[in-house]
Amino acid sequence: MRSRPLTACLAAAVLSATTPSFAAGIQIPFEREQLKNGMTVILHEDHALPIVVVDITYNVGSRYEAARRTGFAHLFEHLMFMGTDRAPTKKFDAWMEASGGWNNAGTDEDRTEYYDVGPSTILPLVLWLEADRLRDLGPLMNETKLNAQREVVRNERRQRSENEPYGKVELRLPELLYPENHPYHHPVIGSHEDLEAATVPDVKEFFAKWYDPANASLVVAGDFSSKDALTRIRRYFESIPSRGAPKDPGAPGFEPGVTTLKQTVRETIEDEVELPKVVMAWQSPKHFGPGDAELDLLSNALASGKASRLYQALVYDQKLAQSVDASQQSGVLGSRFVVDVIARPGVSLDKLEAAIDAELAKVTKEKLREPELTRAKNTVEAAFVARLQTVRGRAAILNEYQTELGDPGYAEKDIERYRRATLDSVQAVAQRTLSPSARVVLRVVPKAKPPQGGNAKAGANGADAKGDRK
Repeated sequence: MRSRPLTACLAAAVLSATTPSFAAGIQIPFEREQLKNGMTVILHEDHALPIVVVDITYNVGSRYEAARRTGFAHLFEHLMFMGTDRAPTKKFDAWMEASGGWNNAGTDEDRTEYYDVGPSTILPLVLWLEADRLRDLGPLMNETKLNAQREVVRNERRQRSENEPYGKVELRLPELLYPENHPYHHPVIGSHEDLEAATVPDVKEFFAKWYDPANASLVVAGDFSSKDALTRIRRYFESIPSRGAPKDPGAPGFEPGVTTLKQTVRETIEDEVELPKVVMAWQSPKHFGPGDAELDLLSNALASGKASRLYQALVYDQKLAQSVDASQQSGVLGSRFVVDVIARPGVSLDKLEAAIDAELAKVTKEKLREPELTRAKNTVEAAFVARLQTVRGRAAILNEYQTELGDPGYAEKDIERYRRATLDSVQAVAQRTLSPSARVVLRVVPKAKPPQGGNAKAGANGADAKGDRK
């Protein structure tokens, strides 16, 4: 499967990034093949620079995890670097770096992505390494490897969530936003209890089920020969056995597009922060679904830049807020629309919340102004084009379209979602989504300081002991 040359498309896109809509379409040229074991292979040649990117994505994220085994998808992202007989622990990184390359990985609710970047000459090594760990890493898992990465992940949870300012929001918000039996209820990183409870048989079973060639898509992008790469991919990957792609568990019992929130859920948490914060969140349309693009544009109009609604009202005019943010955080089963505002010193959170509500009410009762929508479209389009400027960005987006939509050539349709948005459609989606009586309101306040004097030590020790207890 092929699409027209990228250079002309990008030229048109860059030219159009300062106008309300694209004058021409955007397509990323690619070829797609399926190996005998079910693995999808996507090849995108670009010889502008001597760089190659390998992006392999597995259709497994935190929403696929079993009860009392949360955090497995992210844990396995770390375990995948623990080595095999042919590429022992630490050699994956060492060999790649010695050849001028680097790698990283990421896990979210819906998928796990691994990517390798380096000079064109690194491609044979990278493909061999990725095939080697897909074939053998799971069966060779042992207690030593599991314990090492279990502690790494638990420390990551402490550093990035529990001890980072406002980091507890990402742990608590999904639990408040979705009911306990919803696959988006728990945070991606999982809980300490579940991570501690993981056993080697648990991990091997998880690998065998989800790390299957038929559950993966492999993108090679950059300066290489598609014919040579496909020959090598077949040699390394096609002999890896497959049990077939496992079924996506979905969200049984939950109607797509219908919020489970029937009232406002409120909670206040303490954190080691200087200034309090208000976080509001709604369940919203799924990624690529009707209304998803409109909410991207609305979040931009609300909180992107000093000309945005919330910045003008809360930071500049009323001087209630230190900073504002809004985002449509899209997912395969559904999304969440989040507004968070950090208060200025001495500002009441009741007053701040009322001011936020007043601004949100305006976008449901009245349409955005045409310049606001135009500015939001331009910002989204410019960011889209910027993502396509790098080989790494194109590899990622090809795999995103493949894994979520089964269509790597979705770029033109993707940007068309934003072109079609109107003042009426943005308002209609805002009215359906931003209900003041079906949302989560989470407040973060500075942790109370222990009393001064003779009781200070006992109070502090008591709080610490309780907080550290499992």
